[in-house]
Amino acid sequence: MKKILGLIVCLVAFTQASMIGLDALGEEQTVGGSVAAAGRGFAGGAKTGESEGLSVTNPARMAFDTKVVFNLNFLLDLYTAEAHGKSYFTKNIAMPSFNLSFPMGDFGAFGVSLWQHYSSVIREEISDSALSANAKIEYNGSVYEIVPTYAVRLPYLRNVSLGASMHIVMGSMKRSLTLGPNKESVAEEDLWATNNRDITDYVEGSWEVEHHPGYYTGSVQYRGRQSSFYFSYTTGYTLLNELEYNFRFSEIDTLVPSEIDRRIEVPAMFATGVNYRLAKRHNVMADLQWRAWDKDIDNVGHSYDMRSVTKTQNDFVASIGYQRDGSGLYYDPFWDRITYRAGAWYKNWYIEDVYEVGGSIGANFPLGRKGIAVDLALQGGKRFSESEGNWDEVFLGIRLGLMGIGSWGQSRR
Repeated sequence: MKKILGLIVCLVAFTQASMIGLDALGEEQTVGGSVAAAGRGFAGGAKTGESEGLSVTNPARMAFDTKVVFNLNFLLDLYTAEAHGKSYFTKNIAMPSFNLSFPMGDFGAFGVSLWQHYSSVIREEISDSALSANAKIEYNGSVYEIVPTYAVRLPYLRNVSLGASMHIVMGSMKRSLTLGPNKESVAEEDLWATNNRDITDYVEGSWEVEHHPGYYTGSVQYRGRQSSFYFSYTTGYTLLNELEYNFRFSEIDTLVPSEIDRRIEVPAMFATGVNYRLAKRHNVMADLQWRAWDKDIDNVGHSYDMRSVTKTQNDFVASIGYQRDGSGLYYDPFWDRITYRAGAWYKNWYIEDVYEVGGSIGANFPLGRKGIAVDLALQGGKRFSESEGNWDEVFLGIRLGLMGIGSWGQSRR
């Protein structure tokens, strides 16, 4: 188990992400990054069923589970970024979430999730042999959360449930910017006198919630015969990023380091969603998340005349989705047992003047009789930036999930 958890943490911590927001919080994974949610446009927070399991935005949903649900999700993203007539291509390999939930009958349900909330990672090197100049930049940062969750249905109102979760925040941040010697003005006969030393601006630190191990989410869910909906509230919190800055000369000499604490005040979030079921197996859903940022974010860059803050705006995600549930009968044709999904979303990033539109399709493929299934989602879209210094991005993503459904700890009938 320790080896498995170690692998999961490494996959979460060493990922690549969007080029937008590298000096702030980076790219935010929407609604926990699950494959099922991604396949229906990040909608469906109010949908209940055997394969839904834990939701980081709606913990109350888990109370309606009747079986153990295990989810392990992987993401491959391809990005093309453009700005001022120049383009840049990068890729993203990550594991956005890992979820495990256990129903406990009348005692409710318990679950735990490992969720990559933000990530900012990129590595690039530029070299100009004509000028004998080079530069190298590297970001490697991730804010991830361990989210224990509990949910229970009300004793006399069994179609209503309450849920709560605690988000225990951890993570690290590293930024390295290296500028090599520029010998453009040095005569060829005097090149021997140069020392070829690189200068590196290096900063590293850790993430945590200030004065507390985490923050909280609470929600209420109603499940009717045809329609279900939820409301949730996530508390605001202050992210503390304790940083140590160093100037290094060719990795040999280091000046006296300086220490700076970044405090990022993340506002409270409201979320709601509805799911309407048609003809038993067809579901139409819509979700909305909203946060009101009122303070700018201090950047990690404090040298080389880099911008000191990232301006913020109110961020929200509006999504719509469709899902046709697969048949639960093993002897039905395979194509009928597949769950089909589609959706679209519009997102205001927390960064001022950055917007995103996207769409997705997905499916759940059952494997055998024991509840093992593979989730697949294809997503694509574009991010628009109206502010100077940010890039426009076109992205294409492939999400793959391994899901297990079982009756662990329950007696056989």
